Amino acid sequence: MSNYIALFRGINVGGRHILPMSDLAEILYQLGCDNIQTYIQSGNVVFQNTSQQTSALAKSISTKVAKVRGFAPKVLLLEAADIEVAIANNPFPTENGKALHFFFMEAVPPSPDLETLAKLKLPSEDFKLLHNVFYLYAPDGIGHSKLAEKVEKYLGTNVTARNWNTVSKLLEMVK
Repeated sequence: MSNYIALFRGINVGGRHILPMSDLAEILYQLGCDNIQTYIQSGNVVFQNTSQQTSALAKSISTKVAKVRGFAPKVLLLEAADIEVAIANNPFPTENGKALHFFFMEAVPPSPDLETLAKLKLPSEDFKLLHNVFYLYAPDGIGHSKLAEKVEKYLGTNVTARNWNTVSKLLEMVK
């Protein structure tokens, strides 16, 4: 069995795409997952599964949610090593875990427009793209960041973001 971290994009946010974590755990159980643990309501799940095909498993999860709940969320599956590498490569301070955000992607963006992102950042902000993780340090809060709302557009790929506190907790859970 392999250990996985599933990051669901856009569930339980703003009253849309509501998916209680108990329902999500049941969906994963029906797909043959074991040792299912959810973390907060925004779609973070740690579980075990025999599948070695992460993209196929992610698609199966999304399809099953669509059948049960009527919407198909984007699901990014990571392994513990992916989270460990993202944490090890973090170039920013971690004292304020809500100020540091990891934008995870399935693959390295082919032609990111980092110049435009640099023009959007506040003086207090900083960012770095390393492989398939975009790091954003936003000490004034992500809600004030024009850069944060445009990351996906200028990276040219789908992303799902989690703050330092969440990423650290997910690694703890998967171990």
